[in-house]
Amino acid sequence: MSDVTTSTNRYAGSSIQAIALVVGVVFLLVGIAGFVPGLTTGDLGGAGHGSMAMLLGLFQVSVLHNVVHLLFGVVGLLAARYATGSRMYLVIGGVVYFVLWVYGLFTAGHDFGANFVPLNWADNWLHLVLAVGMVALGVVFPRERHTAVSAG
Repeated sequence: MSDVTTSTNRYAGSSIQAIALVVGVVFLLVGIAGFVPGLTTGDLGGAGHGSMAMLLGLFQVSVLHNVVHLLFGVVGLLAARYATGSRMYLVIGGVVYFVLWVYGLFTAGHDFGANFVPLNWADNWLHLVLAVGMVALGVVFPRERHTAVSAG
């Protein structure tokens, strides 16, 4: 006789939870990397287009931009506790990144106050990739993993 149980009651116990955990860790690493000299070059401003810091020589960052990545990472780690939270994190996070991509279409690379994050074109296209990827992961991966447990 076997019993079906779900692994969603364990931290990162299902595939969707594990994905949320990995995405959260990646965001944490990117947020930390934005503060590491050598990985980030140039003058790191607090916020706005005035920050001339470049992560990996490609992505424009600021203290605010790095803090947003760190917060997205922490939310991912917390969301990985539950399958529903993990799915919401990925889908809603993807929608947020889609909105950020649209915002970047008008502000990326421009030197005016509306570009407060700041964004350049590399950031902006990465945000589109993140938007599509996060939503796809949140929709495609199953919420639960069923495992057979023998009752004997």
